[in-house]
Amino acid sequence: QVQLVESGGGLVQAGGSLRLSCAASGRTFSSIAMGWFRQAPGKEREFVAAIRWNPYITYYTDSVKGRFTISGDNAKNTVYLQMSALKPEDTAVYYCAHMTTYSTITRSAAKYNYWGQGTQVTVSS
Repeated sequence: QVQLVESGGGLVQAGGSLRLSCAASGRTFSSIAMGWFRQAPGKEREFVAAIRWNPYITYYTDSVKGRFTISGDNAKNTVYLQMSALKPEDTAVYYCAHMTTYSTITRSAAKYNYWGQGTQVTVSS
């Protein structure tokens, strides 16, 4: 079992920045990747960004490229999402996800084995 705890969400004005953190504990030695997904009211959960550890590769959805940066430390079982130039359409609950079963697919929520409880990000216009 892996437990994930997110922090760092909040309310920010458009154009502002937030940094999300996710700490993993438990059976983290088999980590393949960690990612961030988000879900806005009435919408499907969507991929935001992810890291594969070996080799270290980052992935982003097109709508956040150039604005969001994912980083992390596998040894410390942590992943971060630095969000800048936030837009009202970024408003959502952001979830940290952990992949322990190997898959070459990184952007699909179905490939992640463990999930955090989510943290709300609200961007006002």
